[in-house]
Amino acid sequence: MKKVVRVILALMLAALIIGVIYLKFLLPDVGNAPNLKVEINPQMVERGKYLAYHVTVCMDCHSTRDWSRFSGPPIAGSDGKGGEYFSRNMGFPGDFYSKNLTPFHLKDWTDGDIYRAITSGVSKDGSSLFPVMPYIYYGKLAKEDVYAIIAFLRTLPEINNTPPARSLDFPVNLLINTMPQEAHPTTIPARSDTLAYGAYLTNAAGCAECHTPARNGQIIKGKEFTGGRAFQMPSLTVYSANITPDTETGIGAWTPEEFVARFKAYTLPGGIPDATQNNSPQTVMPWTMYGGMDSTDLVAIYTYLSSLQPVKNHVDHFVFNKKG
Repeated sequence: MKKVVRVILALMLAALIIGVIYLKFLLPDVGNAPNLKVEINPQMVERGKYLAYHVTVCMDCHSTRDWSRFSGPPIAGSDGKGGEYFSRNMGFPGDFYSKNLTPFHLKDWTDGDIYRAITSGVSKDGSSLFPVMPYIYYGKLAKEDVYAIIAFLRTLPEINNTPPARSLDFPVNLLINTMPQEAHPTTIPARSDTLAYGAYLTNAAGCAECHTPARNGQIIKGKEFTGGRAFQMPSLTVYSANITPDTETGIGAWTPEEFVARFKAYTLPGGIPDATQNNSPQTVMPWTMYGGMDSTDLVAIYTYLSSLQPVKNHVDHFVFNKKG
């Protein structure tokens, strides 16, 4: 009997060792960085800038945000320097810092290295990125849009900044290599096909990532767009809005014009409220950046969201911490 127990324990230990080796050394398995050279021309750079600031909002997480103002608009001159902090207190399984996207950090990266990181979640050194970087969505972008973003990043002024290394909690430190996914690029739908074009932009903007409840930093499947994801901030907890077309708890009663105006309000002079007073609302939603999106693109997103199944889910957006 003892011999049988020893054999079983030995087999269990061997399986554990093999599993750890597989997770740590054989994954991620998304292939090598592609061999490509992105053409840098004014049209590509302009498209990439538009995407990086107003659609995929790379410059939101990879710049320094001014949290004294509502929605934390990026501080001028910090574009791409990295260092934005995603902490355990915000519900993530560890502490994460956005990377420097300026040539200070990326000068030794090939265009293929950057493409693989954006679309598959694997860094130049082969390490896996945690999907707070929404590569799951970016992997569905059209190649030309990713190329445009790369072209734009190559034009950023170099900023000397090295953000801290991340810290991963168990078991995510073992499982993180299972998270990167092979890219599945699509094509950009015609703007005239408003529904399909809106679906493309909604994915590019990562709307589902924040507007879906999450567990251990990852969204809960089947709850997409229903809102209620919690973001812990210094003085309050912010819960994302239900953006399904439910008429009572979502955006079903909104007109396209009202939807666009909600974003554009934060691009007007004086449109960004001060957030330093007691009980001032605050949010991680980068309104000022999405507000720079073309109105036609915003209407397309509205059209797509309006096509979703309505889900009744009331959300209290701002819950202030109790004092004392």
